[in-house]
Amino acid sequence: MKTQITSICTLLLLATSLGLQAVETEKNEKPKQGSAEFERMKTLVGSWTGKTDMGQGPMDITLQYRLLAGGTVLEERCFAGTPNEMVTMYYDQNNQLAMTHYCVLGNRPGMKLKSSDAKTIRFDFDATCGINPRKESHMHALSITFDDADTITTSCKAVMDGKEMEEKPTPLKRVKL
Repeated sequence: MKTQITSICTLLLLATSLGLQAVETEKNEKPKQGSAEFERMKTLVGSWTGKTDMGQGPMDITLQYRLLAGGTVLEERCFAGTPNEMVTMYYDQNNQLAMTHYCVLGNRPGMKLKSSDAKTIRFDFDATCGINPRKESHMHALSITFDDADTITTSCKAVMDGKEMEEKPTPLKRVKL
């Protein structure tokens, strides 16, 4: 009986010390630093609203951004809670910003960083994503312009039935809590 109690106490002590060590390790670990472009994208965390035209006239739009996976992935939700909800995931791939867009068209185009400057990040289609751009309608390019701390302008290029559609810039304002 004494041996069992001693064994149980030893196991509890060991488990507690391992748990405390894990918590201490988590506190001391710094979030992984991403590319300069990914670090800029992280500043979008929160909600943004505006009006967009997706070919059927102006409509309200809200984009919601949140960090996931220890700060290594930025999730963007568009039209959340509706049948047209879409999700875009931004992440670094080989130290370069990339994204995958889960689209209402039923596909998932991937894009890679094309260029960036002091104001704008531009993405372009990644041919390795598995979409045939001549046969499948999809989002083909995206730019995000950081107008100021509380205003961005997004503009995407869609390819529908093999033809590039006109880009329609969408200004968005940060929702203040």
